[in-house]
Amino acid sequence: MHLTGKEYKRRFIYETTQTQYIPWCGGYRSFTVYPIGKGSIAGGCGERHLHRHGGGQEKRRCSNIPKDDVQLFQGKDRKQIGDWKKGDSLFLAILIDDSIESSAGGQWDYLREFIMSQPPSTAIMVGYITDNGTRVLQDFTPNHELAAKALRLPIGIGSLGSSPYLGTLDLLKRWPKTGPRRSVILITSGIDFFRGPGFGPFSPDLDPLISRAERQNTNIWTIYYPSASHRGRSFFLGNRAQNNLDKLSQDTGAESYFLGTQSPVSIKPYLDEIGVHLNNQYLLTFAGSGGSKGKYQSVKVKTTLKEVELITPAAVFIPPTGQ
Repeated sequence: MHLTGKEYKRRFIYETTQTQYIPWCGGYRSFTVYPIGKGSIAGGCGERHLHRHGGGQEKRRCSNIPKDDVQLFQGKDRKQIGDWKKGDSLFLAILIDDSIESSAGGQWDYLREFIMSQPPSTAIMVGYITDNGTRVLQDFTPNHELAAKALRLPIGIGSLGSSPYLGTLDLLKRWPKTGPRRSVILITSGIDFFRGPGFGPFSPDLDPLISRAERQNTNIWTIYYPSASHRGRSFFLGNRAQNNLDKLSQDTGAESYFLGTQSPVSIKPYLDEIGVHLNNQYLLTFAGSGGSKGKYQSVKVKTTLKEVELITPAAVFIPPTGQ
């Protein structure tokens, strides 16, 4: 395909994954990802950890995926891949909902260990969601020790009344100009106390958040932790919140982690798996026309390799022509 000078090259992140669909508490679909292959976009060679509800872990080796084995589609039309390379620098935000149980602080040793294990090319920010916004305790820094020291106990009941979706959206709106690889690890109950229970199955602020993340090429990984409020113990509210978190992560090219509506025994397996994915991401570049205003475009990325799936955001934003 011949690419004209007016066509715009857009980078987005996805993960090369080998998947297995596993029954999950409450009928949720949970798939574990395995980064495989070096090439371009989000993926890489390593080990896959299958986290099973109530079970152990299984490790599998993976193989490299060359560019020639990757295919990009818009609708039924196959498009040319301009570039396919391993992601380098990463800007990672650790975002904690201040209204979750204060007991979550008992898991922070695992979170500090995760922060300290990140490569020097990763800049880390630590913030807490309160009053529908993000309070930054440590701005993006390559000094991982500073980031780890910024962690504190969640406030709990004293911080109820906020929306994790508006809080995360506030962070994205204030995100500084960084490289193309961005991720958020959001630890929250997912319950929208600001909007209340009167909306439908999804928070009215969920789609704007997803659109913003897709526009800024940001993966949002979510870890469920129960709310500090008694009302937050509602199975109905918990189920609906987890549906919201699952959609948020999947649509932004990431994963959601939860163990029913109860507190996780340990967040370490979740963080370990996220770390594998973050360290094995690739950037795919393709050409497209955003028109005069820019547009969101659904894409599918496939591979000719068997038992391998390529995970992408639900859509990528192509800026206006000429920008």
